[in-house]
Amino acid sequence: MSERLSVLKTYKLYVGGEFPRSESGRVYEVTDSKQNWLANAPLSSRKDARDAVVAARKAFGGWSGATAYNRGQILYRIAEMLEGRRDQYVAEVADAEGLSKSKAAAQVDAAIDRWVWYAGWTDKIAQVVGGGNPVAGPFFNLSSPEPTGVVAVLAPQKSSFLGLVSVVAPVIATGNTAVVVASEQSPLPALSLGEVLATSDLPGGVVNILSGRTAEIAAPLAAHQDVNAIDLAGAGEELAKELEIAAADNLKRVLRPQPVDDAGADWSATPGTDRMTAFLETKTVWHPTGALGASGSSY
Repeated sequence: MSERLSVLKTYKLYVGGEFPRSESGRVYEVTDSKQNWLANAPLSSRKDARDAVVAARKAFGGWSGATAYNRGQILYRIAEMLEGRRDQYVAEVADAEGLSKSKAAAQVDAAIDRWVWYAGWTDKIAQVVGGGNPVAGPFFNLSSPEPTGVVAVLAPQKSSFLGLVSVVAPVIATGNTAVVVASEQSPLPALSLGEVLATSDLPGGVVNILSGRTAEIAAPLAAHQDVNAIDLAGAGEELAKELEIAAADNLKRVLRPQPVDDAGADWSATPGTDRMTAFLETKTVWHPTGALGASGSSY
């Protein structure tokens, strides 16, 4: 019996719920920690970035308008799908980050658990950051959180999967849509995540994943007038400054963690609510209380 050839995986972008190749036709080699070739990843262009923003904006209305409970169900479904493909992700993370199988498994398990954690927050964050406000006068004053809009996310460079999930899940849990720039050196776990998202009930365009040169893709996203916010988790110090300046042109919200480029970041720590509240706006509604009866008593 002749020896069969392996079927090598072709990695593609994930944009608008589909898997296009980069419009540039370019790819770049991805290697493991020992410089062994793993795959060719798409080298995204400015056009790819613009297409991803269009897809994210198109998906925003439906996703932000969905109930928080429904969003939580979908995030939990992502965790279910990842659990079923756990071995694949353990292998990809081990290759990407030069980890042993046991350490890679711990990273993948933590990433799956993080989806579950954020799924539980979707219908609770409003009670934490919203509510009734005391005012002097016959009024109700109610504040409620609303998603900012389209968020560009520069995924951590060193934590290719757990770090990625830690910056993407909170963005979409609160109703935003995302354009994600995967780790430049280790993009394969992120590109594979697109395959899970596509089969997990997540509407197309809610998350869009690009691979390539971080600086090359991030620059047009930071300057894009239809991107409402940007997370600089995967940017180096110099790039972060350039992107902040570009983002100021249309008053983007900028999350610039310290230190940037995930140096020293502990992605396994309990994340808290900071990354959810970073991309929320507060809407406050005033309503007169009125009066009951001739006595003038109010409610």
